[in-house]
Amino acid sequence: MQKDNKLKETYKQTNNLSPNKSITTNPIDKSSGLVAKINVLGSGMSSINAPHSIINHHNEKSYGVVDYAGFIKEINEIISQSSKMKDFLNAFHNLFINRVNCSYTALGLINEQSNSINIRLLDKNSNVYHFKIFMSDTENEIIKAISTGEISNYPNSTFLKLPSLATLPCTIIPVQIQGKNIGVALTSDFNINNHINLYQLASANLGLLVQNSMLKDKVSQSSNLDSLTNLYSHRRFHEILSQDLSSAEANKSKLSVIIFDINGIGQINKEFGHSKGDEVIKVVSNKINENIKKQDIAARYGGDKISVILRDMGSEEAKYFAEYLTYSLSCCLVDDIGPVNKVSVGIATYPDDSMDKDKLLILAEQAVLVSKTKGYNNGRSTIVSAQDYDFWDDSALNSFATVLAKRHSQLGINLEEALVEQFQNVNILSQNHLIEVVTSLASAIDAKDEYTKDHSSSVSRYSVALAKAINLPEKEVERIKLGALLHDVGKIGIPEDVLKKPSKLTDEEFKTIQQHPTIGVEKILDPNPLLHDLIPIVKYHHEQWNGKGYPCGLKGEEIPLAARIVAIADTYHALISDRPYRKGLSVEKACAILEEGAGIQWDKELVRQFISIAPSLATKI
Repeated sequence: MQKDNKLKETYKQTNNLSPNKSITTNPIDKSSGLVAKINVLGSGMSSINAPHSIINHHNEKSYGVVDYAGFIKEINEIISQSSKMKDFLNAFHNLFINRVNCSYTALGLINEQSNSINIRLLDKNSNVYHFKIFMSDTENEIIKAISTGEISNYPNSTFLKLPSLATLPCTIIPVQIQGKNIGVALTSDFNINNHINLYQLASANLGLLVQNSMLKDKVSQSSNLDSLTNLYSHRRFHEILSQDLSSAEANKSKLSVIIFDINGIGQINKEFGHSKGDEVIKVVSNKINENIKKQDIAARYGGDKISVILRDMGSEEAKYFAEYLTYSLSCCLVDDIGPVNKVSVGIATYPDDSMDKDKLLILAEQAVLVSKTKGYNNGRSTIVSAQDYDFWDDSALNSFATVLAKRHSQLGINLEEALVEQFQNVNILSQNHLIEVVTSLASAIDAKDEYTKDHSSSVSRYSVALAKAINLPEKEVERIKLGALLHDVGKIGIPEDVLKKPSKLTDEEFKTIQQHPTIGVEKILDPNPLLHDLIPIVKYHHEQWNGKGYPCGLKGEEIPLAARIVAIADTYHALISDRPYRKGLSVEKACAILEEGAGIQWDKELVRQFISIAPSLATKI
């Protein structure tokens, strides 16, 4: 005991600190803190880091100057190599034990839910201790350090109530994120004054690591939620449905999927602006989310579609729920719009309708379209389940043609070939009829990817606006309108895994994509004499001003004017549209990209004209 008391006295004298005195060194103070230390890494380090001559029975080695450069290098390596917090803490612990010869390290992060701090401590012999301190314990030394935000030094560790460590000194260093205390780091070091900046550096990096971890969690959570509705995202919906179907199979239970399609959003966007359309979508989403059970899931299925997974629920129960919900929606009023009562509803049930996830969704989407064709009874939606119609009925099959052509093979029919054949055999009665048929075909192609919905119609609208801006004749404007609608018609022959691949395409896959203008011409336009004058638009809309486009490598004015117009409109819509991997760009950013490529990829004068009209277009999809 006498030896321990002498040791404590030596510690106090050496560090010039009273037992409870706080160290208030600012780690970023340029005159005396961490920055000053780092600034002299290359010179005079021994004078800065000269250790006190103390001997203690806890530290068998006597360490000299700490190599700051090597220390910082190791910290960087720890941060870059540690993906988990536990790995990071263990690596930091070993760093201080080996380089600084401290006796223990510990970390505690505040748990706001339990209003406590959980401490994890490792000693020199790799023993691990866990203990909890409640934030209400204001007399506790650790809580005091958190509340003041100052570094505190103590000659012993008795307040930790760990007998084996009681005689060791303790330094408490608050861990902060942007000035907010989120926890503490503890260390036991008899040479604390010489090493305090190292601990501050470690504490700062610890704060950054915790912050990055929190941000990653937030990003991960955000990626699972739709930003507009705060429901689950389309991607997360598919993940959950796959899991639920596996559970339903294991438990021999039923599961129903309901898809709600909000009708008229396009018209609302056109008449009142996209903010009003978004408001309607949010009202429907909120009402659905309020009424589902805790065990059920609601998600944003697409632009104007909301999907619901009803666990342990058959078709009839799902229809009853949908009827109640559509009634509730009809009671919701939106300014300028009125009651939200135009919602088409489709239902498919596992295992009654299908045991395959993709087929189940196809049937639910088909039911939605059948519901749309049946309209409303007494002002309310006609709710349709997959069991209510014959798939091979003409009206059902026609509805199905606009659902998702991408899944046709899973049902044993080649829908794309059927669409092409129907298109070639249709008897065109007038120019308006031709536009209607072409629009339907373009919609079926866009439906291969939910995220490109209305792409062709939007490109057509932008192309028409640009054609009018440069005063082209009305007949030419009409030709451009049709050509733009069909500019991507060749994608009907591109494999789905290539067309929707989120990562970079291989050279072979890119060659496959480059075939779509030629496929569109050969498969759709060539066999139909009425469409022959659209061939230059469809075939050459991917050519570039510098000659580096495809399929023919035309350059400059060799590229037909109509194709140059569609190329700009096509790129602009792709830039401003949301994609699974990114949000759509702003009008300003999209125009800046077009301007940057003017005279290289696109016709410089046409880009200038388009940029002048872009702000007046309804841009965001």
